[in-house]
This record gives sequence, structure tokens and C-alpha cells, in this order.
Amino acid sequence: MAREDKKTMTTSVAERTTAAETVTAQETTPPAPRGAEILVRGLIKNGVDTVFGLPGGAVLHIYDEIWRYREKITHYLVRHEQGAVHAAEGFARATGRVGVALVTSGPGATNAVTGIATAYMDSIPLVVITGQVPLTMIGTDAFQEVDTFGVTLPIVKHSYLVKDVRDLEAIIDEAFCIAKSGKPGPVVIDVPKCITADLCDRPRRLHAEYLFDGADEPVDEAALAAVVDRLTTARRPVLYVGGGIVTADAADELMAVAETLRLPVTPTLMGLGGFPTAHELSLGMLGMHGTYAANMAVSECDLLVAVGVRFDDRVTGKLATFAPQAEIVHIDIAASNIGKIKKPHLSFVADAKTALRAIAEKLGNLDPAAVEEGKARRAGWWRQLAEWKAAVPLACEYSENEIKPQQVIEELHRVTHGDAIIVTDVGQHQMWAAQFYPFKRSRQWLTSGGLGTMGFGLPAAIGAKLACPDQLVVAVVGDGGFQMTNQEIITAIQYRIPLKVIIMNNGYLGMVRQWQEMFYDRAYSEVDLSVSPDFVKLAEAYGAEGLRAEKPADLKRVLEKGLAHDGVTIFDIVVTKEENVFPIIPAGHDTRNMILK
Repeated sequence: MAREDKKTMTTSVAERTTAAETVTAQETTPPAPRGAEILVRGLIKNGVDTVFGLPGGAVLHIYDEIWRYREKITHYLVRHEQGAVHAAEGFARATGRVGVALVTSGPGATNAVTGIATAYMDSIPLVVITGQVPLTMIGTDAFQEVDTFGVTLPIVKHSYLVKDVRDLEAIIDEAFCIAKSGKPGPVVIDVPKCITADLCDRPRRLHAEYLFDGADEPVDEAALAAVVDRLTTARRPVLYVGGGIVTADAADELMAVAETLRLPVTPTLMGLGGFPTAHELSLGMLGMHGTYAANMAVSECDLLVAVGVRFDDRVTGKLATFAPQAEIVHIDIAASNIGKIKKPHLSFVADAKTALRAIAEKLGNLDPAAVEEGKARRAGWWRQLAEWKAAVPLACEYSENEIKPQQVIEELHRVTHGDAIIVTDVGQHQMWAAQFYPFKRSRQWLTSGGLGTMGFGLPAAIGAKLACPDQLVVAVVGDGGFQMTNQEIITAIQYRIPLKVIIMNNGYLGMVRQWQEMFYDRAYSEVDLSVSPDFVKLAEAYGAEGLRAEKPADLKRVLEKGLAHDGVTIFDIVVTKEENVFPIIPAGHDTRNMILK
């Protein structure tokens, strides 16, 4: 009996020891992470250190985790969700990295739509995370419910509605891969609140491999050889280059090809900076408000090599008469772009850097005598190009009494030595900045091209300045676009971002007024902005430096003072009210039909 009692007692001790060890193991094993933590850790894993956003109920779990991980990831609180996406765009455009925005469900997501569409049209890599109501409430018209997946489907490269927390880690990784691969673009991840609350210790992968349009396409050797042959033998060639040069960081390769064969280069609005504006081979920007030389060159060339462009209507004008004498070569990362608008005679799919590097290598293997013969063959072409440049240069007549908007840009170029990152809104000021601020490098010019989004400039400049803290960033905006997103001044104030904002104040929606003057018999319908805030007082109310220039004699002093200020400066530059942008090719007209004055 005694032995049985002893045995029973010994077993009891063993059981208690096992139970204690189990409790200890449970205490030391970390709990499974919730979806919100998986999401934030996924951002950090993908190199994200900067997020722009505005919280709301559907994303509170995510914001709780951002607070916990604030040593590794910095969130910037904007005052409107459109500003968050534009700021993320500015960050992405200035660096080439994926920008990230975080917004809540319902109106948070719909307010972000304009920014998403802007990024989509200009091929900017973004990941936009939107909150959503819990899965069980989707389709019930729940508070702040909207079909974000459906609303954004036409304006994203890809989108997700997360339905299982086990998929979240893989979705984050895929989203970043998709956003930056091939032709970049925005990706939306719609995350129901229940997913951010669910625990997950066994994530699963969704796909083993990813395929992206043009990402891994080998260069077509036969097409490549044909392009090199055309470049060396053409008498009147032009290189027409776009945003693909900037996206692919292909400026060096473009320079090598252009200089080897002494080829004229004309960039689109989105391609500015991909080839230095002041370079002797540059014809300046082409298109609706492009230079006379660039547009005439395209009209008369016998070979047009288009790299990283999509033949936008603001470039081509009347499509049937665009480059009518030219054999057209089209090189682009997206196969879907080739032949979509203008059918080429020769084409291949590749990103600009890969294509131009391959062309440069082929040129390097050519007989030097053949290269020199090609240059000699084009001597007459260069004489003609020089005549066009001299005949109609970009210029304006200054006034002693009024500040001309072109003068503002030229003075800005002088006082910044041409080194500033220029971020614009959309309108006349955008075109004057493109025309009169010669750009030296890629990612120095940030603007909304395809969508033409007023309100883009200020928040995008915030993102660019955070991405490039050691560079001067200047937002050039109109008095119309500025009033669409000026609340983001307080974002710059809050985070001590020393932003400089130049308002071209002409008291009008300037570009619309110009069209009404030229094409609608001066019927100035609803373009009068004479009733506007005092922008200097508005700046001061936000806690920024506010400066105004009304006369040409004030301009240099005001710019120098404001740029030297170590905080946020808002410049109210009062310019000629009815100044027009020239040259201009009326929409749908032949590129030869430029209105010069």
C-alpha cells in the first residue's frame, strides 16, 4: 500500500512538472501576429520607411501597429486623402521607389481615386492600402462601405480584396513586385477590418512566380540590327523619347546613342530631364506646347525612333499627319502600347535602358568609317534644324510694369543655378516651367502628364522633398490648382519640411481662359479667380513665410529671400493676367499648324 501511495505521489509530481513546462512554453512562445502587424511588417520587409495617410475606423488596427513600429516606419499625416496619394507619387517620382499611401474605407478610398488615376496614367509605382468594412458586412451598405476594388479597377495595374489573413503577407510582396516591375503602376490592396484583427501563424504563398508585361522579354536581335541600320543610314532622323527614359534610368544610354551618331533628341513633357535641355543635340520638348524646331523636325524627318512613349494626343496632334515622311520605330516596355495609337514600321518590346544599351553596344561594334559617313550624311539636316531653332526660339518680351510668367521661371532658374527639383501643378504655369527651366537630369521634373491633375503640385512636392531632403524642391503652381490642395501646407509645417511654393497668380484658370480667348471668341465663362484669398496672409495663418512680388523689380529679391528661408515659403507672384502659352498646336491639328504668337 505504501509503495502504491509512493508511486501515485511520484506520478502526480511528474504530471505537475509537465504542466508547468507547458505553461512556461506558452508564456515564452510569441502569440500569432494579427493581420495589421503582418501588413506593417510586410511594408518594412519591402523597404518602406515612409507612408502618407489619414486614419479612420476601418484602418485603426493598422495605425495601432504603425505606432508600435514607429522606429522603423514614419507616417506623415496629410489633411486629405488625395494629398496622401500625390505625396506618395512625388516620393516615387523623385526616387523610382514604390510610394505608399494608407487611407480608410468609403470616402477615404474615393478621395484617393484622383491620385491613383494620376499615377496610373503616368506609370508611377504605388501601393495604396485602403480600409474596408468586415467581410461579413460587405454588400450590406454598411457605414463607410464602398466597392473600392470595383471603383479602382480601371485605374490600377492590379488590385486585391483580401479575404483571408493567411494570404496577406504574400499579397503585400506581390503588390510591390507588380507595382515596380515591367511598366510600373499603382496597386490597390483593399483590406477588410476583420482581416487586420485576425491572427495568423501559418501564412501561405499565393503564386510561385510572377509574369509581367515586357519585364523579361529578350531583345529581338533581328529588330535590333534593323534599328541600328536605320539609325546609321537615315538622312533626317529624330529620337523621340518619353517618360520611359526616366522610369528606366536610361539617360546615360540615351546620351551614348545620341552622341555616337550625333542624333537630334526631342523629349515629351514626361521625358524632360531624360536628356539635358541645354545639350547641343536637344531640340527641346515636342507636342502641343513644344518648340518650333522639335515639331518641324518630326514633321520632316525620315526616321522617327520612339523610345518609352505612347504617342499621346498632346504630342501627335492630328494623328494621320504625324511624322508623315518617317519610317517609325517604336520601342516600349509594354507590348500593349506598340501599335495602339500609331502603327510602327519596326518595333520591339524592351525597357528603355535595355534597348538603348543594346543599340549602343551594336554601334560600338560598327566600322568607325561607317559612323562618320552617317554623320556627314546628316550635315544638311543639322543646318535645317539650326535654322528652325534660330527662327522661332522660346522667348518673351518683358515689361517694366508687369511680371511676365516666363520671367518668373527664367529668374527661378538663375537663382537656383538650374539645380532645383521642379514640381508643378497643371495649366499654363506647367507649360512655362517646361519651356523655360532647362533640366539637367532625370527626376528633376515632376508633373502630372496623362491625367492633368490640378492640385497635384503641392502634395507631390512634399513627397519629393522627403525623398530628397538635401535637394531644393520648388512647387510651381497656379492660383487655381493651389486652392485645390493648399491644406497640405500644414502637413509641411507640422513635419518641418522646408518646401518652397511659387504661386503664379493671374486671377484666372489660365489655360482654360486661353482656350476661351483663342477658340471661343473670348467668352470667359467661369474662369475668373479674382475672388481668392490673400495668399500671403493665408501662408502666415498656416505658420509659413508669405512673400509677394507685384513688379519686375521685386522678383529677384523676393525669390532669393524666400529660397533662403529655412522653413516653408509661399510666394504670391502676381503675373500678367492674360498672357498666353506659345507655341500652341490646336487640339487635333497638324503639328505644322503651330500658332506662334
